[in-house]
Amino acid sequence: MGNEPVQVVGAAIRKGGTILCAQRGPSKSLAGYWEFPGGKIEYGETPEQALRREIKEELLCEIEVGPKICSTQQQYDFGTIELTTFLCSLTSGEPSLTEHTQLRWIPQTELATLDWAPADRETAQLLATMNRNN
Repeated sequence: MGNEPVQVVGAAIRKGGTILCAQRGPSKSLAGYWEFPGGKIEYGETPEQALRREIKEELLCEIEVGPKICSTQQQYDFGTIELTTFLCSLTSGEPSLTEHTQLRWIPQTELATLDWAPADRETAQLLATMNRNN
């Protein structure tokens, strides 16, 4: 695959004025950092399909994928990822912990206070300053 970045998607799931934030579990790289849940795009999937599948697997709930917030590239010791994060909303179920240490609904204006994984920082900053109604 060479040096192509790994394509990853994240979900900023919004409920009211809060966003679902997930803390990475101890067995993961970047353990303890906060992230927007999601994962790798599998061959043949659209970003939206990948995100719905990942959220169903990770959080056991269903989401509607809305507008793209941003894409960031991040170099890690294990390789480069390109993370595209979408604004999402729950359509059924409640997010459940399966592989994260904790899940928290954080007020959108306070997102910048968490210790985000490097690839998620720009999205958190954008969301924190975004108008809540758009």
